[in-house]
Amino acid sequence: MKKEIKEELNIFSEKNDEELVAMTLKNPDVYSFLVERYEEKLLRYIMRISRSTKEDGEDILQDVFLSAYKNLNDFDQDLKFSSWVYRITHNKVISHFRKITARPKTTTYEGDSNLLNILASDEDIARDLERKYTVGEVKDILDRLDERYREVLVLKFLEEKDYKEISDILEKPMGTVATLISRAKKQFKEKVQEGSSKGQ
Repeated sequence: MKKEIKEELNIFSEKNDEELVAMTLKNPDVYSFLVERYEEKLLRYIMRISRSTKEDGEDILQDVFLSAYKNLNDFDQDLKFSSWVYRITHNKVISHFRKITARPKTTTYEGDSNLLNILASDEDIARDLERKYTVGEVKDILDRLDERYREVLVLKFLEEKDYKEISDILEKPMGTVATLISRAKKQFKEKVQEGSSKGQ
């Protein structure tokens, strides 16, 4: 019996997302494999863009998977499943925080230990980080960015999404995405300079 289960697990792990979606529509039990594939990535994304507590993040994640499951029949085959589920996550984070705008926002997520290296992989940002910043200081800079700019930087550099995927997730044209990333880098640079002048 154990051998059969192991073989079944191997079969599912080798399937791509879209194949698992098609299989889920025939057998709802298969959905658990999609959940398992995305739960860590999406929780990390929620925490990066929302500055929520881990408990709130897990609540949002549960809502995301429930909503994705309910709407699986409407999944647009022209999209990647990953872009579609990230879009749902993006929308859930926005609606969640509209409900609780009175609650103070604080960053509690302690992940992204290599945040500095990831962001500094971009030449423009690397120049702005010439002074040695700690991960905590970079997180503080990100927290002070406008939300739309923080999210495009997170998607581009931390989630490693390309322009097409970011366009699908945010439901904005690729030209707009390019402009947002450019403005986000500019604002990031301004915040770095503000921090440098305060430190002098």
